[in-house]
Amino acid sequence: MIRNPIDVATRVSPNLSALFENCLNRSKPEQDVTLGMARDFVTGLLTEAFTETEQLHHFDINESLVDELNALIEEYGETAAAIDFIQRVASEPLSRVIEALVSDMDLENPPTLDMVRDAMVSGLTASLVGSGVLDEDEDDNLLAEIESLIDRHGSEAFAEEFIRYE
Repeated sequence: MIRNPIDVATRVSPNLSALFENCLNRSKPEQDVTLGMARDFVTGLLTEAFTETEQLHHFDINESLVDELNALIEEYGETAAAIDFIQRVASEPLSRVIEALVSDMDLENPPTLDMVRDAMVSGLTASLVGSGVLDEDEDDNLLAEIESLIDRHGSEAFAEEFIRYE
């Protein structure tokens, strides 16, 4: 399988990135999902069995998504790894947690996703709720989100790469 050395995920729409993630979540753990496989998945969803309403409300898949996927295949090939095209961003609340950790830490090396998880478990999120940086309801899913990022990108990935700026 061909891996892309540049950050090609920046060229992918959020909807297509979510679709790639869905394909990866549905695949077998040892299976490498390619752009060609993702196109087969999408075209399978766009069969005549689905009405326009079902496509828009249940799958959020339309022809422009297929066009975008075809353009990627034309440029990178059907065997390019779909995981390379998934956008690497944290939610806004998790981005605030990462930023708080980065600004509070005096480290030689930037914090990793594993370090963020450890800080969260050790009370960072509770502290941020107490100081008003996070709302009480925002911290409910943050541990699951950081675990998901670790599963997908590895515990040693630099946390700052996932901060979403809006």
